[in-house]
Amino acid sequence: MARVDRVVLIVLDSVGIGALPDAGEYGDEGANTLGNLARRLGGLDLPNLGRLGLGNLLDLPGVPPVGAGAAGAYGRMALRSVGKDTMTGHWELAGIDIREPFRTYPDGFPPEVIAEFTRRAGVVGVLGNKVASGTEIIAELGEEHMRTGWPIVYTSADSVFQVAAHEDVIPVERLYEICRAAREILHGEHRVGRVIARPFVGVPGAFRRTERRKDFAIPPPPMLLDFLREAGRTVWAVGKIHDIYSGHGIDRSQKTRDNAHGLQTIEAFMADGAADFIFANLVDFDMLYGHRRDPEGYAAALREVDAFLPRLLARLGDRSVLVLTADHGNDPTFRGTDHTREYVPLLVTGRPVRPGVDIGTRPTLADLGATVAELLGAPYRGIGESFAGRILRPDGP
Repeated sequence: MARVDRVVLIVLDSVGIGALPDAGEYGDEGANTLGNLARRLGGLDLPNLGRLGLGNLLDLPGVPPVGAGAAGAYGRMALRSVGKDTMTGHWELAGIDIREPFRTYPDGFPPEVIAEFTRRAGVVGVLGNKVASGTEIIAELGEEHMRTGWPIVYTSADSVFQVAAHEDVIPVERLYEICRAAREILHGEHRVGRVIARPFVGVPGAFRRTERRKDFAIPPPPMLLDFLREAGRTVWAVGKIHDIYSGHGIDRSQKTRDNAHGLQTIEAFMADGAADFIFANLVDFDMLYGHRRDPEGYAAALREVDAFLPRLLARLGDRSVLVLTADHGNDPTFRGTDHTREYVPLLVTGRPVRPGVDIGTRPTLADLGATVAELLGAPYRGIGESFAGRILRPDGP
């Protein structure tokens, strides 16, 4: 039996709150995305997140603790799976325990992978084949790509095989075919989480990526979104959620241009009223500011979400719950450009939720998936344990 009518879950991509006990094994000892950011900038101004209890979770200059006066339940979650990338965090959140990490390629893809890719994709050769920023590599190699017709292949700290091509040189549908060929070979020993098509337009010196990006992810095993569908629940996805789960269990999806568009889409989906579960990812924190080690940009993105939050809270009905969390860390003050292995925040609010409840430290992100399933009355067969009974008002919504 459902405990609430709707859950809205927003993943603030990479907004970690302190290094996990095993962070040293990943080279991340001392990482703390929010804490280090606040100290670097002399404090953060996040009054609405603060009222939900964010300052209760860590020493956060500018966001004081509110204790039991929090407007919702609050806690933190640990990543139990091996890894620290987008798919690892999101898959665990949906109840999947990842014991074999997705492969990453800090030195580019080996010759045998590139050879098989070119054969399957029907291309003569590739440019790049290294770790790079998407905007920087098209600036570097875009002109040569236009001259040769060879696609640009690159990767990142994530488990991704990215293929960039100018839309006038390799039409978008052909680029998608090339990426499907890559998807077919990137499994087993070379198990890559996502193949990403990155079309761009423009002229040398003024290239820009278009919105026709497409992700080809490894299909997940049965997980939260499948369980919700079994229960007849309607799932609407915002941002890259559809691609992360290969569309499984999703009834409607809207890709987004940036965090602002993502927040507007969440609000529109809430106003529509037809979705039982709205699942959103706001990626700018990670993509634009974490990997590029831009503390000021990261802080501005946080303020943008904080300022928009009252609009989302106003859309919550008497039987709806809003959850804010993250999938991993990406400390913009830390060395390198990689994700950081951190705890993530857990903020839960809405009329059905008892205010001021300390959820504590959950041992896995999957506890949230189990909780969403219980709140919406769905069967659950993933890892993790629900904390719904701990946060709901005893008298019901």
